[in-house]
Amino acid sequence: MFKTLFTALVTAGCVFNVLSAQAASNLVYCSEGSPAGFDPGLYTAGTDHDAAASTLFNRLADFERGGTKAIPSLAERWDISEDGKTYTFFLRQGVNFHTTDYFKPTRPFNADDVLFTFQRMLDKEHPFRKAYPSEFPYFTGMSLDKNIARVEKVDEHTVRFMLNERDAAFVQNLAMRFAGIHSAEYADQLLKQGKAEQINQKPIGTGPFVFSRYQKDAMIRFKGNKDYWQPGQVKLDNLIFSINTDSAVRAQKLRTGECHVSVYPNPADIASLEKDPNLKVMSSPGYNIGYLGYNVQHPPLDKLEVRQALDMAINKQNIIEAVFQGAGQLAVNGMPPSQWSYNETIKDLPRDPVKAKELLKQAGVKEGTKITLWAMPVQRPYNPNARLMAQMIQNDWAKIGINAEIVTYEWGEYLKRAKSGQQDTILVGWTGDNGDPDNWLGTLYGCDAIGSNNYSMWCDKTYDDLVKNGKRVSDQAERTEFYRQAQVRMKEQIPNTPIAHSTAFMPMRKNVQGYVMSPLGHNAFVGVSVD
Repeated sequence: MFKTLFTALVTAGCVFNVLSAQAASNLVYCSEGSPAGFDPGLYTAGTDHDAAASTLFNRLADFERGGTKAIPSLAERWDISEDGKTYTFFLRQGVNFHTTDYFKPTRPFNADDVLFTFQRMLDKEHPFRKAYPSEFPYFTGMSLDKNIARVEKVDEHTVRFMLNERDAAFVQNLAMRFAGIHSAEYADQLLKQGKAEQINQKPIGTGPFVFSRYQKDAMIRFKGNKDYWQPGQVKLDNLIFSINTDSAVRAQKLRTGECHVSVYPNPADIASLEKDPNLKVMSSPGYNIGYLGYNVQHPPLDKLEVRQALDMAINKQNIIEAVFQGAGQLAVNGMPPSQWSYNETIKDLPRDPVKAKELLKQAGVKEGTKITLWAMPVQRPYNPNARLMAQMIQNDWAKIGINAEIVTYEWGEYLKRAKSGQQDTILVGWTGDNGDPDNWLGTLYGCDAIGSNNYSMWCDKTYDDLVKNGKRVSDQAERTEFYRQAQVRMKEQIPNTPIAHSTAFMPMRKNVQGYVMSPLGHNAFVGVSVD
């Protein structure tokens, strides 16, 4: 029989009791940051999605554990019309929404919940959206708001999506974490109470865990969903996110047993973690990219010669060695080599500070010109130390006469300001979400992604047409040719400098069983237990 222990957690002057990692039916996960909220449609960052989409919600389709294949979830199956524009989803029956102290459902999941979820994203005049004004960056960034003509309820357990154009990645897109299905009944309750904003603070889903409480910068508590529609897949009574922004603190908590699983270890700590007899360290090739974005709407970055000069001045190899410490691969393209349609013919411009200075002079940029260089405040799988990376880039640019001021904000604020284009240059990155090339080429760099994930604010019609054409055909060879051409165009225009693809590591206690690393960067605890 296991004894339940309590650890005092003191943050911002408040004390919270957290179940210790010693209790076998509880798991403590050392996470790296505070989520901005719990409505998956509103966010694009992994920190937010780990806390909500992977824990509280399900989608019509999902990705197989450890892979990128879309499989049935809340939809048992789907049919696609011959012209590729109509998708009919047949919904799973007997799935229940969470019961909490703030909501008790009176019916199971059905078609009304799917309609509410997607019509809210589609219709800016939707009553709930007017009551709680919201933007949906993934949805709009992938042009789903333009391509979904309508969503209709066929019957209680059948929903039909009609598209304006064929989208070869449509099911993959609906398996992404932004597409978590909300309870229409709960939304109606909130609307009547005048509390629509609580959909983002007190979430209700159908997922493996039920929201309990949240203290920003301290912890999130979830209870195991014993009524989950996949019996036997919820093996924990309690899941606790212990929020620690410092990787050294996370590593120490893992060693002492205060955490079962920790995220984003410092590359310098990997060897010592692997030697600890109480730990195991899982790893997988990085399906990610860390890069530097240039805001092409900010002079002098609107000039190609200036972006070429800044790109040519960066010593990427030094960055790989100092920041990634053996766990990084040099990036030359806008997506990782493991992604199908990757164009292996693309090469970097040669590093040439002398030529870079000449380009700046030709562009009329004076020596000592100031620009901002934004550095992420948190560790991500594609960038374990953005501050150090920024300092190294700052030093490289100083050698060609550019004075870069390093700027940072709290993670949620960082992303919010970046989406509005306040930065000159910015360190960001991406872990693939759905296994499709469009998830990189369209989601990160397309015209429709400005205001979402396109932090370079770059809209190039030649590039954009190629990417969109790649979604309009279903043959993979045809799609590949469009995407290869798009990659060439992007490399020519330099809206960003690719830096690295990093190996992903996940250290954990040896008594953690059933955890599967996702190539898509999902940190999910369904099917996980503690011996």
